[in-house]
Amino acid sequence: MGTTDVLRSSIQHSQGRLSDRLGEARSMEAARDRPRDGHERIDAFLALTSMHLHAVDAVLLPPARRKVRDGGQLVHDYLRSSKALEVELAHVKAHEYGSVYETSYGWSDVWTDVEVAMTDHQRHEGVLGDRLSDTLPDDDLDVLARRLFAAELAAPSRPHPYTPHTGPLGLVARRVMHAVDLFWDTAEGRMVPEPAREPKKRPGLVAQYFLADPRFDEERDRG
Repeated sequence: MGTTDVLRSSIQHSQGRLSDRLGEARSMEAARDRPRDGHERIDAFLALTSMHLHAVDAVLLPPARRKVRDGGQLVHDYLRSSKALEVELAHVKAHEYGSVYETSYGWSDVWTDVEVAMTDHQRHEGVLGDRLSDTLPDDDLDVLARRLFAAELAAPSRPHPYTPHTGPLGLVARRVMHAVDLFWDTAEGRMVPEPAREPKKRPGLVAQYFLADPRFDEERDRG
């Protein structure tokens, strides 16, 4: 059983970041002289959310299925929620670029559906992180947190709810879709920001000594 919250913290950091991106995308009014700004905020939200979902599929689901008690059911429940969110993300992209199939929906309805799906997904992702944290040793949890960030960098930047998500087929699908998405992102001039790494913890006193980099408490009373 792990004693560190490194994986929980990483998941919570990602969820907070994506929620912020959703808020930015939702307030998509752009200045007259910069009409593309609204699209950039939506593109950034779609890209970062899709990359995170694909990274979770690649990094967290295999150990959850193998090592967590009732892992098969845990992964099944997570994937149902994740795919539902991907479907809503696909609707956002279609709505953004004027699909004829989206004409009966307004932006308010679209964003409400995304928010509901994201809330459900974050709940399932939190359970996934909790179960892994309660099962795996600290070293394994640290490796998973680092692999999760690395996987986001090489993940597809668009939602693909109907491609395989797990196993060898999921691995192949992510590699193919990453190449395809990269091509279309470049062709369309789509903004794809790099995922932000979770801030590192400040070193302790012993680490400061060996680094020859003492950091005195800034809140200490200076008299």
